[in-house]
Amino acid sequence: MGALDGYRVIDLSIAMAGPLAAMRLGDLGADVVKVEPVTGEWQRHAPAGGATGNRVNASFLSLNRNKRSLAVDLKSEEGREIVHRLAATGDVFLQNYRPGVAERLGMDYETISAVNPAIIYVSMSGYGESGPYVSRPGQDILLQAMSGAMFSTGRDGDPPAPAGTYAIDAVTAYSAFEGALAALLHRERTGEGQRVSVNMLDAAIAVQMQELSIFTVGKVPQRRGREPHGHTYIRAPYGVFATKDGYLALGMPRLDVLAVALDLPEVAGMDGHAGRDEITAAVARRLPDRTTAEWLEICARHDLWAGPVYGYADLVADPQVRHNGSFVTYEHRTEGTVTTPGFPYRMSAGPPSVRRGAPLVGEHTRELLDELGYPAERTAELVAKGVLACAD
Repeated sequence: MGALDGYRVIDLSIAMAGPLAAMRLGDLGADVVKVEPVTGEWQRHAPAGGATGNRVNASFLSLNRNKRSLAVDLKSEEGREIVHRLAATGDVFLQNYRPGVAERLGMDYETISAVNPAIIYVSMSGYGESGPYVSRPGQDILLQAMSGAMFSTGRDGDPPAPAGTYAIDAVTAYSAFEGALAALLHRERTGEGQRVSVNMLDAAIAVQMQELSIFTVGKVPQRRGREPHGHTYIRAPYGVFATKDGYLALGMPRLDVLAVALDLPEVAGMDGHAGRDEITAAVARRLPDRTTAEWLEICARHDLWAGPVYGYADLVADPQVRHNGSFVTYEHRTEGTVTTPGFPYRMSAGPPSVRRGAPLVGEHTRELLDELGYPAERTAELVAKGVLACAD
């Protein structure tokens, strides 16, 4: 039994942030119903990396496990009626439509809360639900760029570089997940449903609470130096350095100890902030003298914060990753045996689990309409009319 067993989530979201938030609720046991067009959600047709799969691509598969698919045309009156009927049975309703779309489809908070006053309605957007940027596209790299974070790394004069992951999508997803859980707890105590609004811009700002406070409270300017550096507000050396056979990550070691470990006596008395460029350059000149393994052993002996720089092949083979069970392997109806990232938390009671893989388009349409009391003949009529779609 999962921690959220017995709760129902209606997921009308697309792409990454919304589906990831809904999937986390499903991992904890909630019955997540993915409401998607009869042609399938956008992500089904836009696989990252070209990983198309058999019938379910890797992107969609990774973000939609533990869900049932209801494929329905929300532009039809019959389709809207079905989802309203579903919403009456739900606990959380989640959408990340473009501004105005939820209202046009009758999926806005006012309509859904009239159907179910106890519903937790989670609305996700790029920049907020009003204001001068309300119509701007809310895409991950655009919000990374606007967040200011890109100017906290790298070298002055080089183009700012985006993160190697969809960082803002993920942070926004976890903000929505957190907001939904908090609202459910509030409802348990008061019986009240409510609207929870999450936007990518606020999420990108909130996750930088330390960096932005250094700027707003400490009045320390965000300034990149001449040498590549991992973070403008952390003392040197801090970043990734080339070795004889690869790379080594170093995290703000004590300079007196580093001077001994690397045989760099000139850095021992330096200030890690004021001398950032000089220290970084000295370390960068020294590390190519030995292999990564040799430097890791030396750093461990001197209790310095250092680590290897992995690619994905190294990551999945790492003994600690295997020990933790960081990835989960399960059987999928059409994709066979699949291995994907698992769960970011452990629980002694009601832990997350994989109960079903990502659904085919409309795989559970008949099952869900049966639960809502629709006769099989009526469901068949709606499928023939194109209001619904069912998987083969």
